[in-house]
Amino acid sequence: MRLGYLVPEFPGQTHIFFWREVLALRAQGVDVRLISTRKPNPITCRHEFVPGAVAETHYLFPSALLAGPRWLLRGFRGFGASMDYLGGLDSAGFKGRLRHYALLMSAVELYRWCAREGIEHVHGHSCANAAHVLAICRRMGGPSYSLTLHGDLDVYGSDHRSKMRDASPVFAVGSHLRRQILEKVGIPADRVHVTCMGVDSSRLSGLGTERPYKAGDLNLLTVARLHPAKGHVHALAAAKRAVDRGVNLRYTIVGDGPHQDAIGARIKELGLESRVTLAGTRSEGDVLRLLSAADAFVLPSTGAGEAWPVSLMEAMGSGLPVISSVIGATPEMIENDVDGLLIAQGDEAGLADAFVRLGQDVDARRRIGERARLTTKQRFDVAVTAAKLREAVESALQSRTP
Repeated sequence: MRLGYLVPEFPGQTHIFFWREVLALRAQGVDVRLISTRKPNPITCRHEFVPGAVAETHYLFPSALLAGPRWLLRGFRGFGASMDYLGGLDSAGFKGRLRHYALLMSAVELYRWCAREGIEHVHGHSCANAAHVLAICRRMGGPSYSLTLHGDLDVYGSDHRSKMRDASPVFAVGSHLRRQILEKVGIPADRVHVTCMGVDSSRLSGLGTERPYKAGDLNLLTVARLHPAKGHVHALAAAKRAVDRGVNLRYTIVGDGPHQDAIGARIKELGLESRVTLAGTRSEGDVLRLLSAADAFVLPSTGAGEAWPVSLMEAMGSGLPVISSVIGATPEMIENDVDGLLIAQGDEAGLADAFVRLGQDVDARRRIGERARLTTKQRFDVAVTAAKLREAVESALQSRTP
């Protein structure tokens, strides 16, 4: 199978999990060809795979600027079907319609590229405007396509029924997102699959083999954007409580974002300057070293934005006990007090209790961490998750109609 693999503005800092899936699909015999909407400017992703990935990715823009003349030479094939699709979208005003019609040239360029490369199917890791491009390309007579929903539908705009009508299969990162698709979009249930973006459990399995497991000490780690929805302030308040209860706690926060100044100010207010490190954005190798040195991982997110956090899977795969708020698919990922600890959103007292417990109870720390490592190998390994994608696409190709 020759598979187009579309990720908008690839590669971004969080796109390492897409690259892992590409490598896993290739290892399973799939000929994967990378496509993106446009190249990030500037490219801030610090992972080692970036130069090679950029070199092999076909970017629809600015190539789409030449799509009009090329389409003219093809006799505007698919023009009527494309106009019917665009005319049925819920465009808000003149600017909204203009934005939607601007997608047409990207769809023409995608059609041209797929025909040249012999692409049988395109999988799109977006349900925003990139999904419109895939749907229009299909209406023109282009390849079949599938989609993955990575977060709540409302985040990805509107017209999801149009985007998903011809998509097969559709993947949802968590059962909660699958329910949204079934309830709000109304496509057949047998076309919607629950999935996650897998991790390399074999690479993670060698981490943390020399952790000291010293009672009374807790080296805590968070890897997440510095955004209010990630709940850093709740973890900081809980850390202060744990320190006041006698835990020798150190807390490293990896990531950057718009909430950095507010987080820094909160650290000073709590008197935690000597215990908390804002480590900024780090490479994959740096994150792996931090996971190996940590005693526990915390993700205190709030709201509705999380789906199936990759950072939690990586922490679990490295043998860390994870402490997570109940959000998105985390109740599917974690069995409470077995391979992790689940805490209500914003529950600073609950987080503090978890910090104190793991700080003092070395046996619980080791038991939960090792079970988390096993869960990751059995359920979250990228070879397992990529195989689900491959099998579902192959099945759709076998049963598709022109």
